[in-house]
Amino acid sequence: MSLGADFFPPPSKQLDFNLEGRVAYVTGGVGGIGRACVDALLTHGARVAFTFLQGHDREADEARLLEAGRPDTLSAHPLEMRSLASIRECLADAHGRWGKLDILVNSAAVGSATVAAFADDEAGKDTEMFLINADGALKVAQTFIEMARSNLAEYARKVINFSSVGGGLQAFPGFRLSDGMSKAAVAFMTRQLAAETVNTNIDIFAVCPGATNTRMFQKSTLDSMAPDERDSFIRSLPKGRLIEPKEIAGIVLFLASAHSTPMHGAIIDASMGLGVRPGLISERSH
Repeated sequence: MSLGADFFPPPSKQLDFNLEGRVAYVTGGVGGIGRACVDALLTHGARVAFTFLQGHDREADEARLLEAGRPDTLSAHPLEMRSLASIRECLADAHGRWGKLDILVNSAAVGSATVAAFADDEAGKDTEMFLINADGALKVAQTFIEMARSNLAEYARKVINFSSVGGGLQAFPGFRLSDGMSKAAVAFMTRQLAAETVNTNIDIFAVCPGATNTRMFQKSTLDSMAPDERDSFIRSLPKGRLIEPKEIAGIVLFLASAHSTPMHGAIIDASMGLGVRPGLISERSH
């Protein structure tokens, strides 16, 4: 006998995003979307281990300053996304600090401009893009899942990967090919890992942001534009504005909560409509 709609209780008027007792691990937590996720998770009761770029003095100083402000709920850990040894050591260090890890926010990445810090020539930049955005994200997710499987919990563990509207959902001619390809790899990785964990208590998702007001997007897209061109570009975006990092963090907060389990395996379009109307960007001249 099928169950009618009356069988199911009505949803709560206010979803409970209380993450008390949970520990989140956020890669790339010093700035941009990663930093917004750290703030949102802390606000809703989670303890947070976040990473900063190993060997980068400015990031290290900022990370330690953030950690010093909330030592009871926040810890900073150096990470080199191109090194499996660093990835494993960083996750183990975070686990040792808090005794467990419940939520992975796999957000560390480089863009078409910020990748220049890792290579001088174009071919080298493409290689670094894959190593950081795709291979690094894969190794982080695999290591986290391995740790979760070896230490089962009564509640669902959450893996929240970051892809992009460019590559994860749509193609944008004129933008760096390796950037989109690396993000497409993350979307595929999410589907594959979700298929492999469908009967476990590990929930896996990917978020695909659009044009977000981060330093990475500014450097890759906006900084090269004249002021009038930049204003015109932003007006042409969905809703006529950039997405704010805290808006993406709100989606991450939902995915980190108990309410997201039915969405296991979802590749979430968080582009404010650019994913369904890519021509707003793809038909522009670059």
